[in-house]
Amino acid sequence: MIHPTQRAALMVGAGAPVMLVAALAAPQSWVYGLAYLGAALALIAMDGLVVLLRHRVESHVTCPAMLHIGETEHVTVQLMTSRATPVEIGLDMEGPVHPVAQISGRTQGGVESHHVLDVETFRRGIVKLHALWLRIQGPFGLVARTLKRPLDLESAIVPNIAAVKRDALNFSASDAPIGSKRQHQKGTGTEFDALRDYVAGLDSRSIDWKHSARHRRLVCKEFQTERNHNIILALDTGHLMSEPIEGVPKLDHAITALLLLSYVSLMAGDRVGVYGFDARAHTFTAPAGGTGVLPRIQHAFSALDYSTEETNFTLALAELGGRLRRRSLVIVASDFVDTVTAELMIENVTHLARRHVVVFLALREPSLELRIATPPNTLEDVAGAVVAHDLLRDRREVFMKLERMGVMCLEAPVGRLGPDLVNRYLAIKMREMI
Repeated sequence: MIHPTQRAALMVGAGAPVMLVAALAAPQSWVYGLAYLGAALALIAMDGLVVLLRHRVESHVTCPAMLHIGETEHVTVQLMTSRATPVEIGLDMEGPVHPVAQISGRTQGGVESHHVLDVETFRRGIVKLHALWLRIQGPFGLVARTLKRPLDLESAIVPNIAAVKRDALNFSASDAPIGSKRQHQKGTGTEFDALRDYVAGLDSRSIDWKHSARHRRLVCKEFQTERNHNIILALDTGHLMSEPIEGVPKLDHAITALLLLSYVSLMAGDRVGVYGFDARAHTFTAPAGGTGVLPRIQHAFSALDYSTEETNFTLALAELGGRLRRRSLVIVASDFVDTVTAELMIENVTHLARRHVVVFLALREPSLELRIATPPNTLEDVAGAVVAHDLLRDRREVFMKLERMGVMCLEAPVGRLGPDLVNRYLAIKMREMI
């Protein structure tokens, strides 16, 4: 499709008042105005012919096979034109992504140019690229040609494994900030690791007198935390977990934190399994060990869909308890509204905690805290602050009830959910609670 640009409209429109004034002042000069209009139209036509006949455009679009939720990904458009020209690029996309802004650039004649469009995702799903839109201009900028190139590309939006890798590196780095650093596991636990020379400051109870006599110097035993524990990641996919925080559903924030825990647990020698539920159980992956299990866990989380159903804790946690044959660490990632809706959840989580170590994981509600912290200006603001205060009080009461029943509770903001969960897991292992 070919159409005149704003520059062409200004060129023709600017000549109209000049021609009108000239015709009023000297009626015989109307011929010059007509000549100007003809010259302008001829120039526009010439520009259009160049765009139509001499501008050849070759394009190729590259999109990642997988997009990570909450990350800004990039779609690359490669263009080659026969002549240097300005170009505007847009994408026709369908799926859980924010609208992609058009970008402008310039191509060099006969040289391939690369243009990058940013794609922001906000939930898991499939992204389809239907068409590439190109808008090129003639050498005078008076005519533009719009091209539509059909595409048949798909990309899957998967849990944010990129963020998991970054956080995992933070736990392993020696200069990691306090509170994120992975804890040293040697020297505690009951599993023998190695013998080392005794130095001042070590616990004298760790001295191995039999080996000290054999080596004729003091040596002590070094232990490490036990391995091969079962870690069950139980994820609630009910309607409350679909509520967004910072533009991403709670469900996906929880998946990112659980993936980080999976990575650290597998590296520590434990076995990890996945359990997804809402009104009924949907997914159960038996606990398995080894770093090769992580892709299977990621696939299991990717298969969990967003649900609009109410969570049935009685059915889901009873079925989970029946599947577990040995004592395990169970991470229950869920949410609740108030003490009334949480009664069944408290009862069933408490029942599960009689045989297993249970950690209840929840995201902190920033909107409620912001409503309380913001100074009220109207009566409606005061009412909102009172409601937010009551909801936060109810949440604290639920956590206190769970802790009195032997359930460990962890509530953290989005940025701290994964690291705080891993630190809690490492503390449980060091205390030999599983």
